[in-house]
Amino acid sequence: MAASTHTVTNQAPPLVGYDVFAADRALREAVERHLDPELLPEAREELSGLGRTTGSAQVQEWGALANENPPKLRTHDRYGNRIDEVDFHPAWHRLLGKGVSAGLTSAWTRPGGHLRRAAGFVVWTQAEAGNGCPLSMTHAAVPALRADPELAAEWVPRLTSAVYDQELRPASRKAGALFGMGMTEKQGGSDVRANTTGARPLAEDGAYALTGHKWFCSAPMSDGFLVLAQAPDGLTCFLVPRVLEDGTRNVFRIQRLKDKLGNRSNASSEVEFDGTWARRVGDEGRGVRTIIEMVAATRLDCVLGSASLMRQAVAQAIHHCTYREAFGGRLVDKPLMRNVLADLALESEAATTLAMRLAAAYDDGSERERAFLRLAVPAAKYWVTKRCTPVAVEALECLGGNGYVEESGMPRLLRESPLNSIWEGAGNVQALDVLRALQREPGALDAYLREVGQARGADHRLDGAIKNLLTELADLDGVEARARRLAERIALVLQGSLLVRYAPPEVADAFCASRLGGDWGTGFGTLPHSLDLATVVERARPVS
Repeated sequence: MAASTHTVTNQAPPLVGYDVFAADRALREAVERHLDPELLPEAREELSGLGRTTGSAQVQEWGALANENPPKLRTHDRYGNRIDEVDFHPAWHRLLGKGVSAGLTSAWTRPGGHLRRAAGFVVWTQAEAGNGCPLSMTHAAVPALRADPELAAEWVPRLTSAVYDQELRPASRKAGALFGMGMTEKQGGSDVRANTTGARPLAEDGAYALTGHKWFCSAPMSDGFLVLAQAPDGLTCFLVPRVLEDGTRNVFRIQRLKDKLGNRSNASSEVEFDGTWARRVGDEGRGVRTIIEMVAATRLDCVLGSASLMRQAVAQAIHHCTYREAFGGRLVDKPLMRNVLADLALESEAATTLAMRLAAAYDDGSERERAFLRLAVPAAKYWVTKRCTPVAVEALECLGGNGYVEESGMPRLLRESPLNSIWEGAGNVQALDVLRALQREPGALDAYLREVGQARGADHRLDGAIKNLLTELADLDGVEARARRLAERIALVLQGSLLVRYAPPEVADAFCASRLGGDWGTGFGTLPHSLDLATVVERARPVS
């Protein structure tokens, strides 16, 4: 019998078997704050059910399996027929099916739907972020389709269905459908007006034949896609069904799947159109205006996705340090580690609080809230997604060498972390969109200032930051070169105002002192030592 050389001790247990929603105080309080009280009991039950599912060992295993077994492209069948299909691991289908059944594509059809969906999205994508892409695009396609009432009547009930049907067949024969999007081309990138895909009108009213390519088309197994192409009167939005009504496959040639840094469970592809049948959505020449609401909704999902990833990273770091002992005590009780964890927790809570405020504005739908979103969404998308990677890196380091090992799950979070900053327009695109909102829509700045002004007088550092921001806004010389700085300040002031109004005093004090008051270093763990950091860390600890 082999001798036992050691007993395993001082290792943190897996973070499983808990309610991901109930354990997230910032998220739970945001739902309670913004949702109609009459809807709260049902929403709590729904979100806690999803939270328990997300935190289960089984679903955590699904996430790992989907990531470890990325999709595979099959261009032809065994006989040489072109089929252009993507095979996914069964765990992917289970994750996506659960996301659909949990209402993550049905925000538009129920009261408080955007807030409830946003909270569910933050919870569910902590299991595996890859399935968030088709959920996001399906959700976001609804406002674009409403540009054509006939198309909306046909497709919106399918997109908002709670049924996931993975089979490729005509959408009219399915109880639920998913949508993708294709805008980017090789030569244009974010400059979609440089697109070269052509659209030739057919005899059937509103029908066109598309010829060209898309450099990035995520979720190519979806039932339909919104794409941009050049029609006779300019860049236009089109709906491309994956399978035609007669049951034949539309010409949708998947050239290859992208070999990505992260988000590996989700298929991102290059596709070619060659006489591909499409239906016009909106008027010719107004493609960007038609699809812009879809873009705005997916940008909010980028904020939600980053908030989700940060929350999971911080939860793992605090969980590990709660159980791990070193140098005579628990890591979580060591002053320097506590400073690091509190700093990470601040970033996570600020992201969650801001993201949920934006979701609540969607539910409100008033003119003022729409104006607020016009400025707040690109600023939040710029800043929150930028903070995701440094949070993931620092949280991984809290686990030491354990965090650098794949089994910990932290490398998966790290590889995922830059994605939301790139999708739907990278940093410069968002910063420039902030400038456009300021210059072209005066109501946007007014709505923003009314929002942050609700916290005036509560914290001198926030008051000073608002004053400095107004000074920057008054000086528009060389404003394009300062666009990133301006977007950052707009987002930070908004986060600070929300935390001052809604977060516990310890959290608001630490955020304002560091992010707005300048008492902060250039890395995490440099908060003022005089703050109540233990309370900040305890608030972020993942305990239901």
